Amino acid sequence: MTEQKPSYKTREENRGANLSDYRPFIVLIIIAALAALATCAAMGVITLMGWMHFFMGFFLCVFAMLKLFHPAAFADGFQMYDLLGKRSRAYAYIYPYIELLLGLGFLSFFLPTVIYTATIVVLGFGAIGVISALKKGLDINCPCMGSVLDVPLSTVTLTEDIGMAAMAAAMLAMILA
Repeated sequence: MTEQKPSYKTREENRGANLSDYRPFIVLIIIAALAALATCAAMGVITLMGWMHFFMGFFLCVFAMLKLFHPAAFADGFQMYDLLGKRSRAYAYIYPYIELLLGLGFLSFFLPTVIYTATIVVLGFGAIGVISALKKGLDINCPCMGSVLDVPLSTVTLTEDIGMAAMAAAMLAMILA
């Protein structure tokens, strides 16, 4: 009788070791940052708060879009590491819409306190699942980019989740100050 392998494999030796492995992710960050700056400039007001709003909005909307190209493929990958996604396939399917709503909330400046808080909770909780997957050494593609782009789940994914939650926390602190 042969031993059945898990649905994931352990990390390949050099996978994720090169910056070029993260090119799609880096390109999307740069484009979101430049689009945010261009939007602020078009409005005639370049402020840190405005730039962060637009950056978060563009970033979250683009990442939601990538997930929505192939929802089942996203859900498969997401369920491999996300703590709530593991327990609920429905959550894995709903997650891109949550991300899209957060992105649109940032772009529209709609209920900022609610949007900031929800972003902190959703992405902060997601970071816990990424930490768990990294500790296990899972070698899966990061579902954050949907099934369209091949980027390994790594500390970059963790940095994305924590960075976005931190930006939302900074914005929340700015408006509460």
